[in-house]
Amino acid sequence: MAALTGTFTVQMTPAAPLPGAASRFDLVKTWSGDLDGTSRGTMLTAGDSAGGSAGYVATEIFEGRVGGRNGTLTLQQLGTMTAGDPALQYVIAPGSGTGELSGLTGTLEIGEIDEDGVHRVTLALD
Repeated sequence: MAALTGTFTVQMTPAAPLPGAASRFDLVKTWSGDLDGTSRGTMLTAGDSAGGSAGYVATEIFEGRVGGRNGTLTLQQLGTMTAGDPALQYVIAPGSGTGELSGLTGTLEIGEIDEDGVHRVTLALD
């Protein structure tokens, strides 16, 4: 299993809500490092984030390079927070890769988030 590192910044824009979600956001991420490119997607949220208990799902399509290989792939996230305790699953959707990223699978872990909003990540490839 290979491990790649990188960073991303995210721009989130409120969008029209959908049934079953408290809020909806369109997102654009700029990736650097071993993951280099741009992703665009949608996030749906529900719960009481101000009270420390909420959840979200997000899907985004990444276009760029992963470990020097070019193509696109889809990233999926499931995040929850219960009484302030966060849990996150962040994966490459199986079968979503194109070009040189075809067949790529793995999980992404978000480490430190800098004060300026830079997220440091590790991608573990299967």
